[in-house]
Amino acid sequence: MLFTSKSQQELAALHLLERTSEERARSGSGAASLPNPKKREGMDVAAKAPVLSAFMQGLINPLSDGAASVVDDSFSCCFQSQPYEPWNWNFYLFPLWCVGVVVRHGFLFPIRLLSLLLGMVLFIVSFTVANNAISDVTKRKRIESSLIVFMCNVFVWSWTGVVRFHGPQPSRGAKVFVANHTSMIDFIVLESLFPFAVIMQKHGGWVGWFQTRILNAIGCIYFDRTDSSDRAVVAKRIKEHVHASGSNPLLIFPEGTCVNNEHCVMFKRSAFDLDVPVCPIAIKYNKTFVDAFWNSKRESFTMHLYKLMTSWAVVADVWFLEPMEKLQDESSIDFAARVQKMIAERANLRVVPWDGMYKYVAPKPETRERRRRAFAELMKSSLQKEKKP
Repeated sequence: MLFTSKSQQELAALHLLERTSEERARSGSGAASLPNPKKREGMDVAAKAPVLSAFMQGLINPLSDGAASVVDDSFSCCFQSQPYEPWNWNFYLFPLWCVGVVVRHGFLFPIRLLSLLLGMVLFIVSFTVANNAISDVTKRKRIESSLIVFMCNVFVWSWTGVVRFHGPQPSRGAKVFVANHTSMIDFIVLESLFPFAVIMQKHGGWVGWFQTRILNAIGCIYFDRTDSSDRAVVAKRIKEHVHASGSNPLLIFPEGTCVNNEHCVMFKRSAFDLDVPVCPIAIKYNKTFVDAFWNSKRESFTMHLYKLMTSWAVVADVWFLEPMEKLQDESSIDFAARVQKMIAERANLRVVPWDGMYKYVAPKPETRERRRRAFAELMKSSLQKEKKP
């Protein structure tokens, strides 16, 4: 079997080695059962079987790791920023590049940061007043939603964002929208057009404060990736939100993680089990000025925003595609794959079959050490049994 992550390979190999060691210890003998023990050839094979088996077991695991490295490479490339060719490679272009650095960091960034802070102060004051002064729930939620849209437009402006929207504009009639996922700014870009309720991971810091104090107003749903029991609660809340009258359309990123806007990993089926039409959204960023991919394992979201605010511009195209429904006798998995293919074709992305959540499963050092010890014990036991008369 070919595993799709390095940690799965190591855990499976470790389990196999430990199970083999336990079985040999219980049996008290490493000799394999022979079909015809009366033959001398069979006795010779039986005598050599423990060492041969141990060496074969030790050989299979590295070979499996090597073969799976091809799969691992095709998986890891989905979460790597694509390198670009430097253009400041000669004496004439380098001074222009230096001027650009000074302009972007010394002139544009302070103006953008000041505008973002002023917009944020205005938003927080207005949001607080609306939250405490308006007693009509429906009117208050409508005003709060408009303020959140305003704040997202402030964020987009702070990047000198140029976003072109194509296709039919979203409306409250549609209940579920799904989109490919490149960065947390996907939410900001889409929210600058319409107040979606979004399913997103819980975060800490100022992002977490923004989630709990602000985004609850539009019905956002949060999940904890480290808590397996949280899935059932989130699934229940999603169904309640979709079927509730007057709720904002639900925006879901079914990949479950940020991908580099060159690939499209497997879509989770949860968004396609709700028995409602699904509206696909395809997002494609132009990397001429900046790569909008957020590698959350290497940089914080604050540093990601800094990178965007010190670039020339963030350019993106967003396509709202026609709603799609599950066909008769079509499974949720097939429905998800069909929507994934439609989004990938529109955004010119490469479809890959891997589950994006594998990137959060990292092998621990103690797992590697346990694997080495198990293999050493297996070899030592086999050699000792070989020496016995």
